[in-house]
Amino acid sequence: MKISKYQIFLIILFIAFWTWAAINPKYSDGWLLENYLVFLFVPLILIVSIYFKLSNLSYTLITIFMILHVIGSHYTYAETPFGYILQDWFGSARNMYDRLVHFSFGFLIAYPIREVFVRLGRTKGLWGFYFPIELTLGFSALYEIIEWLTVQATSPGAGLAFLGAQGDIWDAQKDMALAGIGSVITMIIIAVINLIYNRNFKSEIKESLHIEKGDRPLGEIKLKEWMKRR
Repeated sequence: MKISKYQIFLIILFIAFWTWAAINPKYSDGWLLENYLVFLFVPLILIVSIYFKLSNLSYTLITIFMILHVIGSHYTYAETPFGYILQDWFGSARNMYDRLVHFSFGFLIAYPIREVFVRLGRTKGLWGFYFPIELTLGFSALYEIIEWLTVQATSPGAGLAFLGAQGDIWDAQKDMALAGIGSVITMIIIAVINLIYNRNFKSEIKESLHIEKGDRPLGEIKLKEWMKRR
């Protein structure tokens, strides 16, 4: 599919922020660790967009999140200046930028996840709101596992800068919780919009909870059916 002018604008905008973040980062090793995911996922998103194009809204939300991420990679999440402003606002004992980005992951990425899930899975009703939250939490947990493995495999200084726990033993759990809260807020907003503008919204919710006649369990029952057909 052809890339639109707006999508080209988003690409240029991200490249501008990434270039700024790549110039004299505070900790070069930490910057590199933070950008491995950028090197992996940005080309992947561009390649996939050739075959499966998302809405401009989804691409905008993804771009905003990636910009927040590369800003954190420039300073490290634990020392980003805006995080100290948030620290004062919330009366916290730590830099809050990483909390902002983890919340933003749920708040900004839940909708693109929903769009992919609904369009590929042909899902309507309740499950189109519930499973994006589950997937957001799953991806958040996967990232925390990647952080843990990275810390184990790299030098202590670079690993701790990448982890950004700032001495909080519950850092991973709080980060995942904020991502979950962000995704819930997004799904509530989308549900309200559907309630106002989608005339079929209520019927779709009811239909998604309806069990069709003739529905049967899977597991060993389905396996026996397959074995009989062979």
